[in-house]
Amino acid sequence: NVHNLHAKLYPKYFKEYNYSAMKESFKSLVENNSFVFLVLKEHEEPFGYAWIEIKNYPESAFKNAYKSVYVHQLSIVENQTKKGYGKILMNEVYEIAKKNDIDLIELDYWFENKAAKEFYQKQHFKKYREFAFKQL
Repeated sequence: NVHNLHAKLYPKYFKEYNYSAMKESFKSLVENNSFVFLVLKEHEEPFGYAWIEIKNYPESAFKNAYKSVYVHQLSIVENQTKKGYGKILMNEVYEIAKKNDIDLIELDYWFENKAAKEFYQKQHFKKYREFAFKQL
């Protein structure tokens, strides 16, 4: 899963996968009305999901007001990747955006996650902001 990849690539920032801890965290996330979870199942067994949020950005002295659908996570179990399931999830994300009169989908991914970069490029995502860090 994507968490294992992040833990491998960035062990300083990501803990090892712990099913019980993840389950408890997701229980509270699911209760948040701002979040939407899309789950792919086969024979009632989940094998992929997208966690999204409809965000309202208020007008300020610096920015205009706007709305977006933010993709927090998209993950497909390893043996089901490259079969079009990510595209199915993203198509549903696009439909949710359209139903809410939103024309902007936002997301981020970790720099070393080459599979995510490739996937989102195929989905025609463009960079509009970059984050940088300096380790002291």
